[in-house]
Amino acid sequence: MFDKVLIANRGEIAVRIIRACRELGLKTVAVFSDVDRQALHVRFADEAYYLGSPPARESYLRGDRIIEIALKSGAGAIHPGYGFLAERADFAQACIDAGLAFIGPKPSAIAAMGDKAIARATVSAAGVPVVPGTAGEGALSNDELLAIAPTIGFPLLAKATAGGGGKGMREVRNIEEMPRLLNAARREAEAAFGDGNVYLEKLLEEARHIEFQILADNQGNVIHLGERECSLQRRHQKILEETPSPFIADDQEFRQQMGEVAVRAAKAVGYVNAGTIEFLVDKDKRYYFLEMNTRLQVEHPITEAVTNVDIVKEQIRIARGRSLNYTQEDISQHGWAIECRINAEDPYENFLPSTGRISHILLPTGPGVRVDTGVYPGFTISPYYDSLISKLIVHGKTRAEAILRMRRALEEYKITGVRTNIPFHQMLMNSHRFMAGQYDTRFIEDRFSFNSVNIDKSSDADIAAILATLVAHQQIQRSTHIIRRGKRDTSNWKWVGRWERMHR
Repeated sequence: MFDKVLIANRGEIAVRIIRACRELGLKTVAVFSDVDRQALHVRFADEAYYLGSPPARESYLRGDRIIEIALKSGAGAIHPGYGFLAERADFAQACIDAGLAFIGPKPSAIAAMGDKAIARATVSAAGVPVVPGTAGEGALSNDELLAIAPTIGFPLLAKATAGGGGKGMREVRNIEEMPRLLNAARREAEAAFGDGNVYLEKLLEEARHIEFQILADNQGNVIHLGERECSLQRRHQKILEETPSPFIADDQEFRQQMGEVAVRAAKAVGYVNAGTIEFLVDKDKRYYFLEMNTRLQVEHPITEAVTNVDIVKEQIRIARGRSLNYTQEDISQHGWAIECRINAEDPYENFLPSTGRISHILLPTGPGVRVDTGVYPGFTISPYYDSLISKLIVHGKTRAEAILRMRRALEEYKITGVRTNIPFHQMLMNSHRFMAGQYDTRFIEDRFSFNSVNIDKSSDADIAAILATLVAHQQIQRSTHIIRRGKRDTSNWKWVGRWERMHR
């Protein structure tokens, strides 16, 4: 049993985990790189230790250094969050070898499901349908992948076997461009996860990306918390998620069927803790196992909103050896939740990353609104890490109410100092196809144009300049109004009162 947790991460997810630990009465330890010395997670934690220079390979990917700090600080457990070391079986094993609890799945499960190629073979053996692709359990060279590709058929995806979040992924349309794209995917995967291995997978057209949240304890209990719709993506990066899925909607039989398959896939590897089974679903409701994320997902708050289950707290309780607080019969979805990922990027310039100092933030509040963030006024967005600033989550009784609430929240959300994708989300909320729930994984890139439906930037600049001039003129006019002090030493009302008393 542990009473202090080291969070091996940064940003909003580190803050989220610290808050859960605090509510459970646990002490927390933060780690930071040079550019994160003043970060919010460092301020919130009970203790904080310097990790290294800004590049992730010299700081947040230094598993040996993180374990050393955990032992030095007296922490009994490490929570990896998502990204960085969250899906590294060797790191999880190193934690256990050092006598530390790893708040996540067993190393064997990470190895089996964290490696996408092995995961496909494992769940396929358990009778779970998989997307056609390379089902081998080893690292394949470029020459081997080039030889196999025509048998799968184009288009296809070259995907990193380690990690997730769209990193180390390239869409391949023909054999001629494949060598270049394979090398690009390997380089990105190596930089993000320290593992450059990739595999091939058939690219399904007009598919939906639907995932199921899994919780499992050490006593063999495995449940799912329903689905999340994650089809709205740009360059294979999720930008908006919602639950329930508008594609499944009220089809409880289909939801139960997919949920049972997700649980079966988790049981196939003896899974423990929180995880996510991801599926691709075609228009005829044929579903295929895509991958399993053996960690906490970025989009977990929308599941928490509709189920009232605190997933992070459950992770910690499971790591402490306790059984799940819930059975499958206890789980039901109430209302509708949507999450928008607020990123530091310029939607007017092809989503170019935006860095700099945040000078002002006004967070949206009110009924059904939640903001998970790791920044504050004065915080500097650096180029070294993910561009995620915050997650804006809303919850409503119906999907229509959730959309209206998200529109209101996006309108209230003000950030100055860096450019953000808030205008993009506002336009998406007004899209007729989104409101109707008629979208797939290619919707953003093929059937939604942001720039074509917005005012030209030059017009925006002109309007802003005119308004600024009018405001400045108004302030100057006000400053010219001189208010002189009266000749009398008191107000006219007091003078009238004195005069009346003298003449009674």
